[in-house]
Amino acid sequence: MTGAVHRRHASVVLAALLVLLGSVSLAGPVCAQPAVGTGDSLARSTDADPEFLTLTIDKVSPSVVTETSPPFLAVTATVRNIGDRPVEDIDVRIQRAPAILQPAGLRTSLQLDQTGFDTVGEFVTVASRLAPGQERNFTLAMPWRADPIASAQQPTLQISEPGVYPLLLNANGTPEFGDPARLDDARFLLPVLGLPPVAGATGAAGTAVLASTNSPVAATMLWPLADEPRRSAGYPGTLDQPVRLVDDALTTSLAAGGRLDGLVSALENSLGPTSDPDGRVGSSLCLAVDPDLLVTVDNMTRGYLVPVDPDEPDGVVREGTGATDAAAWLDRVRALAAELCTVAVPFAQADVEAVAATDNTALARGAITAPADIVDSVLAARSVRGVTWPDAGSIDTTGADLLSGLGTSTVLLAGNAVTGGDSAATPELVTLTDGADVDPATNTAASGSLRAAPYDVPAATALAAVGADPQTPSAAPARYRYDLTDDSRTARLQDALGALSWAALEPQYAHPRAALYAPPQRWSPDAGEATALLDHFATLLRTGLVTARPLTALLGQPPATEEYETNYFAQADEDGVPDGTRAAAADQAGRIDWLMTAFVEDPQRELTPQRYTAPLREDLLRALSLSGRRDADPAAVQSAQQAADQRVTATTRTLNGMVAGVTVLAPGGVYTLASESSPLLLVARNALAVPIRVLVDIDAPPAMTVTDIGEQILPPMGSRTLQVPAKVSDSINLAVDVSLTTPDGHALGEPTTVSVRSNAYGRALAILTGCAGALLLLLAGRRLWHRYRGQPDPADEGYEGR
Repeated sequence: MTGAVHRRHASVVLAALLVLLGSVSLAGPVCAQPAVGTGDSLARSTDADPEFLTLTIDKVSPSVVTETSPPFLAVTATVRNIGDRPVEDIDVRIQRAPAILQPAGLRTSLQLDQTGFDTVGEFVTVASRLAPGQERNFTLAMPWRADPIASAQQPTLQISEPGVYPLLLNANGTPEFGDPARLDDARFLLPVLGLPPVAGATGAAGTAVLASTNSPVAATMLWPLADEPRRSAGYPGTLDQPVRLVDDALTTSLAAGGRLDGLVSALENSLGPTSDPDGRVGSSLCLAVDPDLLVTVDNMTRGYLVPVDPDEPDGVVREGTGATDAAAWLDRVRALAAELCTVAVPFAQADVEAVAATDNTALARGAITAPADIVDSVLAARSVRGVTWPDAGSIDTTGADLLSGLGTSTVLLAGNAVTGGDSAATPELVTLTDGADVDPATNTAASGSLRAAPYDVPAATALAAVGADPQTPSAAPARYRYDLTDDSRTARLQDALGALSWAALEPQYAHPRAALYAPPQRWSPDAGEATALLDHFATLLRTGLVTARPLTALLGQPPATEEYETNYFAQADEDGVPDGTRAAAADQAGRIDWLMTAFVEDPQRELTPQRYTAPLREDLLRALSLSGRRDADPAAVQSAQQAADQRVTATTRTLNGMVAGVTVLAPGGVYTLASESSPLLLVARNALAVPIRVLVDIDAPPAMTVTDIGEQILPPMGSRTLQVPAKVSDSINLAVDVSLTTPDGHALGEPTTVSVRSNAYGRALAILTGCAGALLLLLAGRRLWHRYRGQPDPADEGYEGR
């Protein structure tokens, strides 16, 4: 009698819930299972894009199963007719695949044919007919496990122990003029940390099931704050001019409800005294901040400009509207940085391999070394030094050499981006022989060489798919890859929750029990998704399945004794910055370098050469950014390359103008030398905002001899008259070519031709002058001779009496 009462009670509760959720009855008509198509078991269950129906997961409740969860799973979804004809008898059922036993299954299980989901529920009619364009929202429910004393058993998910389970909704229907067929499916991962007891059951079914905490995972999570480059390119540094942005989209992201606001809000909510009373979540997290974002937001707080028409970045501008939101957001990040570990990522998420390919030291330092100083300056914090996190997840030998040479001690790489050693799994911290000083006697890397901390690749792949702009990391192997737009945002979030849970739920997973979780640097979850991930991470910590491990603790431990090498992915090269953009950036970076050697540091001037040229170098780093290059949307990838091309073009145009702005002014008419040794007067102009050292290069004809006047300093935004000693031997008209160069010989401005007229009389004048001088000496001598003899000079006759 008691068992019957309990069974009736459970049935009433389940039926009531389904009515409230708007579902169809589980006792509805059951259609025969359509024939299952054949094909590769590791492919999506539909070989082509859906033709008639699409199925979208809207809500999974509970998203994570614990011992206190309801006794059943409820999945809310939407089916929509996307075809050109009505579809009738639309039936959907829940199916489950076995628990994932290997980490690769976190991605490959989402590509299984529906036959791999072998635990099945009943087909339920969710719509009798849908016309083209119509959709129907519905909810299906299914218990976790069976009631052992029920007389008439309903299908259950048959989940009896913790784990991560792949689930699928399978939609069938009959298109007009067609036969019943499987038309679409939707799948997701369900983490099960525990199971609630079956109501009214005795024995094992009446007891809650808990996951083992005997082997917890020491976990560290990076929390990235980055955005695509927003600053307009081609504008040198100034003291009083507001910055220009390519658009005002960053304002939307920083304001309430925006992406960057959501990432910060989720952290704030998860770190409060109520959410994280013992500080375990906070100690496990490390802010990973893009200095380009900080520089841009900091400039926005002082006022900024955006183009009226975003398609004309150099056109008419207006004042941006986000100064207040920028200041508020920046203050919130400062407060977080004061509490959390903080690390800087490469400037503008620059491609480390592309930076290395430019072979430009100043550019490399701007990408790798300067970010920590920028983050510390803007956030008034002390970031973790000596750490580099390449957004590509892998580096080659050239990249390793670059990082090691710039002082990086540890690089954060994907777990499959390092190879070597004897262990089945890569240790938490390894030494790389790439970029290392190797002792030839022992063939081992020297102390202090570059180390690598590998992060979890399946989890990184799942986290990258979360949000509005899903992407697949370059580190993801081919078998992990599929079209992310096949899954809804809800489903992709479920997959990430499952990936974060898996290592903690599988005690047999590789030793040591540790994990580093790394989302993509430009990450797109909203506040709700970000909060769900952090709440789940807090649950794992609270239940003892995971223990907190600060990033500094990971970096402070000794590396494994085995030596490893880098494994640079071919996909990273495909996703990276193309060779043409790298070469163009290298050319312009070289031009900035030789201009910098000519500029003069004036202690009386606040605008230094470094501040003047820094935005141009930053423009080149933004052109080498990986942001947007791995998005699921091909248009976003194309847009990222177009933005890179525009930045290089704008920087080139500005440098052309800077070089042309230092020149010799062409005098009007003909310049006349007053004598054969008169100086040549030239006017040199400097249209730049900083002083510059120049050499005057004069190409004179043989009739003119010019003296080198050495280096000359031209004042900023001004001109200077230069006197060049010159000597002309003839009275002739000359054409003299004059140009300016930097001290190391790089041409400045355009050469100028000066027409010169000389008034010199040449050799005839010299002979006449010589003869006149000789005659004068002769007459003077004659007078002296006569006076010496006491004789009057005949030339004086007739003048004695006067």
